[in-house]
Amino acid sequence: MTFKTYLVEDNPVIRDNLVGFLEDIADATVIAHASGEAEAVSWLRKHRDSSDVAIVDLFLDQGNGLGVVDACRKRSAHQKVVVLSNYATPDMRARSKAMGADAFFDKSAEIDLLLDYCEKLSRTN
Repeated sequence: MTFKTYLVEDNPVIRDNLVGFLEDIADATVIAHASGEAEAVSWLRKHRDSSDVAIVDLFLDQGNGLGVVDACRKRSAHQKVVVLSNYATPDMRARSKAMGADAFFDKSAEIDLLLDYCEKLSRTN
C-alpha cells in the first residue's frame, strides 16, 4: 500500500530525483513539496493529517529544516519525520532527533538507507 510523503527540499534537481526514487522504489506518493521553512510549516499546519512521512532537508532557500522538524512535534503517532541532509555531523543528527526527528540520513551517502526506511514504512501503513 502506498504511503503519502511530504518533501521539503530546495534543490529542484535533488527534489525531482527523490520523487522518482520514492515513487519507484519505496511505493510512496509525494503529495506536496516545499523549498522553504515558512512554506513547509504553513502546509503542515493546513494539512496536519495528510502525510505519513515528512522528509526534510536542513538547509533551505528560506529558514531551515530544524524549524520544520519542530513544527511536526504535534503529529499523529503513525506520522514520521525524517531529516535528509548533506550536513550529517553527529551534532546535527543529535539536534534533529532532539527536535523530534524519527530518523536522519546523509544525503550524499545514505540514500539507500532512506529508501529502505521508506519501504518499511510503506509495509506498515
